[in-house]
Amino acid sequence: MNVDGQPVVPDPFAYQSAIEADSPRLRKPRIALMGEFSAGKSTLANLLVEADRLPVQVTATQLPPIWISYGRGQAHRVDLDGKTIPVSLARIADVPLAETAYVRLFQDAQILSSCDIIDMPGVSDPNMPPAVWQRILPMADGILWCTHATQAWRQSESAIWSTLAPAIQRRSLLLLTRIDKILGDNDRQRIIRRLRHETDGLFAESCLPISLTRARAGRSSAPDWTSSGAEALLAAIDRLIAAISKDLGAEELPTPTPALPAGPAAPAILPRRIRSEAGFLGTTPRPPHMPDDPRIATFRAMARSNRG
Repeated sequence: MNVDGQPVVPDPFAYQSAIEADSPRLRKPRIALMGEFSAGKSTLANLLVEADRLPVQVTATQLPPIWISYGRGQAHRVDLDGKTIPVSLARIADVPLAETAYVRLFQDAQILSSCDIIDMPGVSDPNMPPAVWQRILPMADGILWCTHATQAWRQSESAIWSTLAPAIQRRSLLLLTRIDKILGDNDRQRIIRRLRHETDGLFAESCLPISLTRARAGRSSAPDWTSSGAEALLAAIDRLIAAISKDLGAEELPTPTPALPAGPAAPAILPRRIRSEAGFLGTTPRPPHMPDDPRIATFRAMARSNRG
């Protein structure tokens, strides 16, 4: 009770205080992975952060948003009051959904030196209240929306997308996942043409076909990596991070280096680091394996240097 004898209503946005209070010019872009249940979001997150840290399949629907940042800190959850509670990755499925705003994980992955990744639960899930992802969505600067190729851009997806602000729509990509399930090239092209027509003007780029399972298996083969759609996707993510970083105050960067020629070594699976010097040094210590210049290091240049 307060001093007037009225019940105290918890602040529904108290959890935001647990997020770094950096100004937009001093933080990394935050990219949310979204889509309907079983559209490949967690598989995409695992591909991008180079680790199998996120549950997929059934257990994924039981989880709140998973916020992944650079580092090696203790995994924890942030409750609706803004309190942090350590969690075990082995028991992450036990995180209480109704009491948790998001789970914070840390990973030493190159992409996380350019941005944070937020793996959202599936939208339109009857077992998942929309508030679970809606309360975190305002924290995102851009979205990678995954739509399953066999049921691409369902009416339920279109309806949810229409509720989002045009500003974040223009900072988003539409991914056509599980494209390998569509066997005929004519059928694949027909789906791509339809999606591009139906989503014209709704995304920064639409649509990007990708076989995530083939991309993960193709890390050791440049031709397989490219044919999976991973090379084109990473180039698009590269452009997206550049655009968002510029909006957040980062310096404008030079044109990315050309794609690697085919060879036995797989390209590193990351878009370039795009940070202003002040912004990057003001948030996260520079990883020791990064070049001395903290402003730019493209994943293609890094992969080339690793090849000798």
